[in-house]
Parts: sequence; structure tokens; C-alpha cells
Amino acid sequence: MPQAIEDLTKLVSIPSVAFPGHPEAPVHEAAAAVADLLRSVGLPHVELIPVEGSFPAVYATAPAPAGAPTVLLYAHYDVQPSGDVALWRTPPFEPTLIGGAMYGRGAADDKGGLIAHIAALRVFQGDFPVGLKVIVEGQEEYAGERLESLVEARPELVDADAMVIGDVGNPKVGDPALTTMLRGMAAFTVEVRSLGDAVHSGSFGGAAPDALSALMRMLTAMHDDAGDVRVPGLERGTFPGESSSEKEFRATAGVLDGVSLVGSGSIADRVWASYSITVTGLDVPSVSGAINAVQAVARARVTIRIPPSGDAATALKTVTAFLAEVAPWGVQVSFDDLVTGSGFRAPEGGPARAAIEKAMEHAFGRAPREVGQGGSIPLVAKLAALHPQAEILLYGVEDEDASIHAPNERVILDELRRIITAEALFLSTYLHP
Repeated sequence: MPQAIEDLTKLVSIPSVAFPGHPEAPVHEAAAAVADLLRSVGLPHVELIPVEGSFPAVYATAPAPAGAPTVLLYAHYDVQPSGDVALWRTPPFEPTLIGGAMYGRGAADDKGGLIAHIAALRVFQGDFPVGLKVIVEGQEEYAGERLESLVEARPELVDADAMVIGDVGNPKVGDPALTTMLRGMAAFTVEVRSLGDAVHSGSFGGAAPDALSALMRMLTAMHDDAGDVRVPGLERGTFPGESSSEKEFRATAGVLDGVSLVGSGSIADRVWASYSITVTGLDVPSVSGAINAVQAVARARVTIRIPPSGDAATALKTVTAFLAEVAPWGVQVSFDDLVTGSGFRAPEGGPARAAIEKAMEHAFGRAPREVGQGGSIPLVAKLAALHPQAEILLYGVEDEDASIHAPNERVILDELRRIITAEALFLSTYLHP
């Protein structure tokens, strides 16, 4: 653990934000650091593989002993931007240990997950009980589909009997879980035009069609008064396993007193098994820059989360067609910057699933339960399509209070230790299918 904490500290200190407009040198520095770590644990082959339009993937392999299976380990070395530094209690790229936790951007997502792989491999001192393939990508947070293109062109890179995706976590600290359901996603930008140019609201307001008002009507039409999606064809789903309570969800999400939750069904139904639609950005005049004018154009960025039973391309087509249909006053509507990613539902478990369940029970003192994830990891669906025989296992060091993608991200070091323990036990007990 001291070595793992030291390794994690060094990685979190590197501001490897792979978003446009951020320096690229730290991202390449992080790639080099990951390659060094993989060499340090005894993997005999380590290389940086160029990814078109992106940062390199760090790739490492070790041959399988006779009759042993091969395991693929996945993580990513890039991180989300820090956002407003004033909201952080500690500097985002100065990892700080407080009360058994390390604070810093990427400490949980996903440098903690990466270090869990590194520390579990270090246990074996180069004498690995299984074949290994390790792939660590460098732009998951911004453009993960680019790694999908690489593995689609070179599927042999990720051919394995079991695949461990170390980029998720447990509902709560010490509450072990295997993620068996991931929602897919789609996103688009919608633009509404109503006038050649903005015009004076005193001279023309009341008769001139306002593009912003039209867009607001379109966006609010996608949900009913309870907050459920009401786009025809996007039906609510159900999650077969346990669900957190509304009280727990309110606390984790930071819902203000007196504000109700939206939607119907259990929390798991709403955030793991059903469609959701979120407006994530608006291009309109800011309040500080507002002028008395009827707007000629307004734009919004919209994200759809899609249950594994749904199809991302179909959902995208359905939602954009709905918005075009409900657009008022004959305004001109267009869509661009379209993105899709498929969801994932794990099949019934095989030998890898049995091995990780026993390993997690040993490490945590209790058997893991099945959970879903409302977020999307489109690479998982691609891996499942390329190698349908492989068992895909999703677990990791994150928890719902880890503040990933938010200020004050942290990883609990005991949780990191338990995941390292579980992974090392899994690698040593997983038998060939």
C-alpha cells in the first residue's frame, strides 16, 4: 500500500486533462508514467500505441502460462478538467491525504482504478498466473470513441477470456458491487432560428417569434409534469436488483430541502434501467450580457441516457424527430454534433464471474451485489461485440460520494486496498473456462 499510495500521488500530480484547449504535454507525461509503472511490475512487453486524433494508448502484455486464461485490464490515464478551483478545498493537482482519503482530480476516476491494476500485478513479482493484456487510454473523458476505432481495427489487441473494466465502483464505501448494467448514450446540439437578426423587444416583441422561447417550449415538451420522459417510444424500464432509497439518493445527489425528485419507479429503475434526457448546455445571451431584444437564434446541447435494451441510434432519431415535430411557429430547426454509444448488460456469470465474486467476498467480508451504472462506457459494448465469448467484469475504487467529475474528488484508501486485494486474488484463482 505505501508503494501504491506513492504511485497514485505521482499520477494525480500530473494534470492530464485531454480536453481541447488544455496543454497536451501533461497528457503525454502521464502516458510515459503509466508505461514506466507497467514495466516496473514485470510486464515484459510495454508500448505506446498511437490513436488517430487522440493521445496514445499504453499497452502491455505477458504470455499465458500453459493452459491458463488471458485477462484484459482496462483503465484510463486522462482526467476531467478541475472546473472552478475556488470550489476545491485542496488544490486539484496537489494530491492531499486527509482522514484516510486522497483528494485530487483523478484520484478515483480513473487513476485510482489504474493503480489498483498496478498494485495487484506487483503482488506477483513478474510471475503471473494468467496471461495479461493491459490497455490504458488517454482521452476517455472527452473522446473515448477513438479508442473504440483502434480496437475495432485491431481486435487482437483486446482478445481475452475475461476483461476487467476498472472504471466504476461501489454504491457506498465497503459495499462491494459488480456492475452488470450500463446505460448507453446519445447527444446532439439543436439549433432554432426564427429571424434574420435579433430585433428590439419593444418595437417587435409580442409579434416577432423569439427563437429562445421556441427552444424552451421544445425542451420542456420532452418531460411530463412528474419529470418522466414523454417522448413516444422511450419507455420506462425496471432494474431487477436492489435499489438505493430515495433518502440515500437525495443525500448523495445533494437535492435541496423541499425540492422533489423527478420521475417514477424505484431509483434504480430511473437511473439505471430507463431513458433520461438532460439539457447540458445553452447558447443564449447571458444575464450579464442581456439586451432588450427578441432572439433570432438559440442552441442547446442535449444528452440522452439509454437502457441496455435500447438502441442509441434509434433513440437519437426518435428524440430529434420529436423536437422537430413540437417546434412552434414554424421555426427552423437543425441538429448537429451527433454522438452515440451503446449500453451493456452482462450475461449470466461464468468462471471469471465466480472467481471475482469469491475474491471480493474475501476482500470486503461480504459477497458483492449486482448494480447498474447510469453513466456510459461505450467501449464496453464494443468489446462485447468484438469478443462475445469474453466475460466482462466491471468493478473499481469509486463510490457515489467520490465526487468524480466534481470539485473535491477523492478515493478512500481502504477501498483502494480492498479492490487491490480482490483483483490479486481473482488473478490467482481464475481458471481457464
